[in-house]
Amino acid sequence: MCGIVAAIADQNIVPILLEGLRKLEYRGYDSAGLAVLNGTAGTELRRLRSVGRVAELAAQADEQKLEAAIGIAHTRWATHGVPSERNAHPHISDGLAVVHNGIIENFESLRVRLTGLGYTFTSETDTEVIAHLVRHHLNTRPDLLDAVRATCNELIGAYAIAIVSDGEDSRIIVARHGSPLVLGQSERGNYAASDTSALLQVTRNMIYLEDGDMAELTRSTLRVIRLDGTPVERPVQVSQLSADAVELGNYRHYMQKEIFEQPAALSNTLEMLAQARSITPNLFGTNADGVFRSVRRVLVLACGTSYHAGLVARYWLEDIAGIECSVEIASEYRYRKPVSDPQTLVVTMSQSGETADTLAALKYAKSLGMTHTLSICNVPESAIVRESSLRFITRAGPEIGVASTKAYTTQLAALALLTLAIAKTRGTLTEALEEKHLGALRHLPSAVTRVLELEPQIKAWAERFAMKHHALFLGRGQHYPIALEGALKLKEISYIHAEAYPAGELKHGPLALVDRDMPVIAIAPNDTLIEKLKSNLQEVRARGGELYVIADAGTEMEESEGVHILPMPENYGLLSPVLHVIPLQLLAYHAALVKGTDVDKPRNLAKSVTVE
Repeated sequence: MCGIVAAIADQNIVPILLEGLRKLEYRGYDSAGLAVLNGTAGTELRRLRSVGRVAELAAQADEQKLEAAIGIAHTRWATHGVPSERNAHPHISDGLAVVHNGIIENFESLRVRLTGLGYTFTSETDTEVIAHLVRHHLNTRPDLLDAVRATCNELIGAYAIAIVSDGEDSRIIVARHGSPLVLGQSERGNYAASDTSALLQVTRNMIYLEDGDMAELTRSTLRVIRLDGTPVERPVQVSQLSADAVELGNYRHYMQKEIFEQPAALSNTLEMLAQARSITPNLFGTNADGVFRSVRRVLVLACGTSYHAGLVARYWLEDIAGIECSVEIASEYRYRKPVSDPQTLVVTMSQSGETADTLAALKYAKSLGMTHTLSICNVPESAIVRESSLRFITRAGPEIGVASTKAYTTQLAALALLTLAIAKTRGTLTEALEEKHLGALRHLPSAVTRVLELEPQIKAWAERFAMKHHALFLGRGQHYPIALEGALKLKEISYIHAEAYPAGELKHGPLALVDRDMPVIAIAPNDTLIEKLKSNLQEVRARGGELYVIADAGTEMEESEGVHILPMPENYGLLSPVLHVIPLQLLAYHAALVKGTDVDKPRNLAKSVTVE
């Protein structure tokens, strides 16, 4: 959701800015822009903005033969004001340019004040108040760093900002509060961006700013201070990502690439089990064993796809570990008054680790006295990880497609490990069961590979119902959350309206929707509920509904008129949800291909939801 790139170097930084924006396209955006200082004196501020893709901005820069050694760039996802060139970043105030991620909650009062001081607004955005406010403070404190610091102390809300000024041709000022910002160092210059992936083209040496940090970037130096002016040291970390990791390669879309990377992502995430003879709580932190023994319940806080992973984990934790578990949508939890228990393990999940609602919900839970916190995240340096006392880092690698796939299945793998670790500390996991589950986890990447081989049949399914306007997903028990995830994937990238229900709820309302134009996708694992599910599916056929069933071996379900069966390679017990979600990912992907939608960048959506 929005993206920032900033660079100051001893070379032309325009290609660096543009390539950085391309790497941030996955975050979602509707316009792009850049501002650079160039000219013979190096102080002429030039701005380019474009509605649409970064390629259009790059074409403008090429046409104008734009070159500079210092500049900032941005991709905008509209919040305040429609997508338009006048609302695109950077925003300017008398030779000063700013790019901004986040939302300034007090922008209206600041706008009224600045208008009264004679400043003219040309956009509908909250960001423009930052530019004018910095310019205003420069009238009384001529140092740009001091002016930005004074401005930040007046802002309420979330922000990551980068600022250049035609009176300051040798430095960039950046700051963050509530929105991610990372700095990059190289021998040729210094850089800033919303995401590590934007800077891998120039360096792997990263500095992750904390909330309330500001930084001054010159060609050869980098200085970090707090908002009160106190100098602070932030460690340089060498990113383990490579530039190749965020390349598309031979795949048509990032989503396709990431679906097929799932065996490797799971193998990497579960690498510690290769030679292990037992599950150890220390996988989640050095003091995890004591925490797991002391807690009486688990609270999972997450949004979207991660929330669906938490719903699966509730079944696992209560069935296997024998511990009470509740799962809350983070954006709702943070605004209610829940009953808190200090002996609760608060588990937060986020692919990016910067999801604004999840981070706020975590802080809220801690404020209520629940200090036993665990994050499951794909980004080790992220805010949610830093805010948690325990952590498990999934090793899915960069996930670029907006519709999460490999991040989801690796979250499920991590939650399975968590379940077994808690079960072991609580004495509910026998040695025989532990050995069985360890073997299943080790085999999981191979099992997923076999499911991916079903793609041709899934593709044929997609062609049959891609032109439908609605779809119904059904599941029971731990597979109901998988039905929710399948419906979400279809909505996200094909724009087909889809709903998911527990199959037993059909007769309580949704059955009224079923007719020959409503395809029904059912997940049929060979478990204790299979006969109940078969009865539910008969209700669909009796109303003329067309069934698409993902069925385990041994379910004794056969194809017939109006009933399409996808036979799964094996029945996988506890980890069955990991396998059953793969066909639903592929189904959504191929339906989107048939419809011709933008698979990796679906309309109105962003990858990293860093604003409320």
